[in-house]
Amino acid sequence: MQTMSGGCQCGRVRYTAQVEPEKAYLCHCNMCKKATGGVSIAFVNPPRDKVTWHTEPDWYQSSPIARRPFCSHCGTPLGFDFLEGGTNIDLTVGSFDDPTPFRPEHNYAIESMLDVWTQVGHLPGYTSAQNTKVVEMWRAAGMEPPE
Repeated sequence: MQTMSGGCQCGRVRYTAQVEPEKAYLCHCNMCKKATGGVSIAFVNPPRDKVTWHTEPDWYQSSPIARRPFCSHCGTPLGFDFLEGGTNIDLTVGSFDDPTPFRPEHNYAIESMLDVWTQVGHLPGYTSAQNTKVVEMWRAAGMEPPE
């Protein structure tokens, strides 16, 4: 187990969790796609008692069996939790301050997987810095562009 911290984009909601970074997974279910606006979502599933919310997130019931923590100020999705509780809770890998240690160990809900979005290594890549218009907008706002 490794202690890691995370939170929402605006910084209002913060948490610390003891996680096993090599045991992350990708969920491809249609509910997670809708909840995040993405083609899948990366989760890690630590024991509930190993997660400390320093600022309590907002919650919404996303189905008859589940709820999701999020920040009502910036909209960041922070996880997934079954209403019945259980011993573990999902946290979004992207909400950790440093998501680089995480490694997916499996895919979930593969019946909904969009294969065309999982095979992207052949596509050309561009850095954020190559988009000079966006870089200029950040600098005009008095900030350096985020990574």
